[in-house]
Amino acid sequence: MLWVLVKKQLMEVFRSYFYDAKKNKMRSKRAIAGWILFFIILMAGVLGGMFTVLASTLCGPLAQIDMGWLYFLIMCGTAIFMGAFGSVFNTFSALYLAKDNDLLLSLPIPVKTILASRLINVYLLGTMYSATALIPTLIVYWVTAGVTAARVICGLLLFAVVTLIVLLLSCLLGWVVAKISLRLKNKSFITVLIALVFIAAYYFFYFKASILIQQMLLNAVVYGEKIRGAAYGLYLFGRIGEGSWTAAAVFAVGMGIISALIWIILYRSFLGITTASGRAEKTRYVEKAARKKTVFAALLGKEFGRFTSSANYMLNCGLGVVMIPVAGILLLIKGQEICRVLDQVFAARPGTAAVLICTMLFTLSSMTITAVPSVSLEGKSIWIPQSLPVEPRIVLRAKVSVQLILSVVPVLFASLCAAAAVNASLAVKLLMCAVSTAYTVFSAMYGMVIGLKMPLLSWTNELAPIKQSGGVIIAVFSSWGFSIAFAGLYLLAGYRFGPTAYLSIGAALFAALSLLFHRWLDTRGSQIFAGL
Repeated sequence: MLWVLVKKQLMEVFRSYFYDAKKNKMRSKRAIAGWILFFIILMAGVLGGMFTVLASTLCGPLAQIDMGWLYFLIMCGTAIFMGAFGSVFNTFSALYLAKDNDLLLSLPIPVKTILASRLINVYLLGTMYSATALIPTLIVYWVTAGVTAARVICGLLLFAVVTLIVLLLSCLLGWVVAKISLRLKNKSFITVLIALVFIAAYYFFYFKASILIQQMLLNAVVYGEKIRGAAYGLYLFGRIGEGSWTAAAVFAVGMGIISALIWIILYRSFLGITTASGRAEKTRYVEKAARKKTVFAALLGKEFGRFTSSANYMLNCGLGVVMIPVAGILLLIKGQEICRVLDQVFAARPGTAAVLICTMLFTLSSMTITAVPSVSLEGKSIWIPQSLPVEPRIVLRAKVSVQLILSVVPVLFASLCAAAAVNASLAVKLLMCAVSTAYTVFSAMYGMVIGLKMPLLSWTNELAPIKQSGGVIIAVFSSWGFSIAFAGLYLLAGYRFGPTAYLSIGAALFAALSLLFHRWLDTRGSQIFAGL
């Protein structure tokens, strides 16, 4: 029964590789093989290759000065980070707050079997992520320093110790997320918050990685002595990879004891967590007058409610809400320096800095695309807005207004920051704000048109219309194309007219297209929506 449950857990995790949510049927054997091959290339080729390069950079210099333990400490720390954060969401949803808790607990299956199957699932997923860094770490060291029986056996023990650490951290982080989730009314926000923190940490370390590696290699001896003196346990941990039997035995015994304690704690608290229904607040009825809303305000509130209730919707279609203000702040801090460099590079094409910054804002505004999947997200319930005594154009206006509200204000803020950084005339600064705002309105209207022309209503997973539909793909890539064309035309010939004339033409063109699409949505688009 244990392995049946493990197989079930793994099938749930990799369900999209075997089942097509868009067509609501199983994939063909050829499609399944293709998806599995793609996954292997992504994990082993892309991630594995990236960590192989990192390991090759670190191993040689550190091994030459007899500090292989520091090499293993750094690479194993990276593997632990990858494994823990790669599987934390699966731990949260599969170990503690799985949707089939009531069903499994009602069956004649021992609780320890259910818990063991889920722990094995969490362990396998954490191992999968951490192995992308661990396997290159061990192979590169063996090739660089030589292969001995002690290094191979201790290296395998190090692999086991790291994966157990990943399992323990995943259980701890998943428990924290589950506890917080039970106390939140809207669980989507914590998912979005954790994802944004992870993305920010990833890009921070990505851009700082080369500097950190150089500093660490230049001061490896100093850092190594500090770690060995102040944190001897970390030094001992790194020594496992070098073939130290003592270090391997200490950590193997220690991890065995800690794993047993974690099992006891989880076994005793598993039923309490899985059967928890969250915080139930006692409320007292207080009579108050209801506020009357217009039809448009009610529909707009419904659309915002759908957006804020779905972490997938917010992360995939609303990331620009966060990225655009961040870009504006960066332009305030580094904008003048960036513009100075651009002016030097494109000295023969004056005004290029203003146009390129507007192009950047175009690209960032394209990261907010709530209008495109809004119709498709109605799914099989699209008959509800169609049957309401409301004109279809009002429904479509509410859907497109969500994107306008989420994107216009951030873009206007960022464009004002950009205008403050650019060394240009007042007319150019105002036109930068105007063309960026006009493009943002055009992008929302254009996305609504694409969503109506290419709806996907027969889905079983909301990710299908959000990130897998043809309309979303076309909208994203065509928006990038518009941005590239806007910058390219200026560099080719538009600079001859000057930035003032070019930005004026761009603002007028995007405004005219927005009005045209708005008219189409009120007429032909409304008819299409009513007939879906």
